Amino acid sequence: MATHMSQNYTIISLGGSLVAPKTGLDIPFLKKFRKLLLDEVGRGARFILIIGGGATARAYQEGLRGTLGRVTDEQLDWLGVHATVLNAQFVRALFGAHAHDEVQMNPTKKIKTSAPIIVGSGWKPGWSSDYDAVLAAKTYGAREVINISNIDYVYDKDPTKFRNAKPIRALSWPAYRAMVGNRWYPGSNAPFDPIAARAAAKNRLTVKILNGRDLKSVRAAIRGAAFRGTTIA
Repeated sequence: MATHMSQNYTIISLGGSLVAPKTGLDIPFLKKFRKLLLDEVGRGARFILIIGGGATARAYQEGLRGTLGRVTDEQLDWLGVHATVLNAQFVRALFGAHAHDEVQMNPTKKIKTSAPIIVGSGWKPGWSSDYDAVLAAKTYGAREVINISNIDYVYDKDPTKFRNAKPIRALSWPAYRAMVGNRWYPGSNAPFDPIAARAAAKNRLTVKILNGRDLKSVRAAIRGAAFRGTTIA
C-alpha cells in the first residue's frame, strides 16, 4: 500500500476558515491536524494542500469595500489571493522540512520534489482556491479532491438561515451545480465554488466535502474509507 500511495498525491483544499478563523488561530486544532497528516506521511502518503483565504480574506475585502464604497471584483479577488498566500506560508512553516520549500501559486506547474507535502495558495482573480485544487488534481493526475472546511455536509439549503436544512450525503455534479449556479464573486462562501464545480465535473473528479475539525472523518477520507460528509461525483 505504501508504495502505491507514495506515487500519488492526495489533493486537499483546506479552507482558510480552519487555518485562520475569525476567532483567531486555533492552536490545538492546528497541532492535531499537523499530527494527522504527518502520521499519514509516515504511512507513505503525499499531499498537495491548497490553502484558502477564509476570514483573513473577507476582513480585507470588507475593509476595502467599507473604505472606498465602490471596488472592482478584481481588486477584491487580489486581496483574497494574497490572503491565501499568507495562510499558505503559515501552513508550509507548520510542516517544516516535510514541506516543499516554496509556496506554489501556479497549480498548472508540476513540481518535482522529494518533500511529501506541497503547499499551494490561490493564483489568479476570478475563482477561489477550490478551483486551484481542481487544477492541481489535473496537473498531478489525481482523481479526487478532499475539500475540508468548517461545514459538515452540503445541505439542501443554507443551514445558517434554515433550521430544517437537510444534509446531502451524495450528489451528482449536475445536481450540485444547479444548487450553486455558475457565477463566482469575491468572498463567496459556497461549499465548493461554482467555477471549481464546473471544472471538476468536466474532468470527472470526485470531491469529498467534510468538516476539518472531525479529524476521524478527515483520516477516513484520506484513506478512501467511509466518512461523515458529502461526496460529489
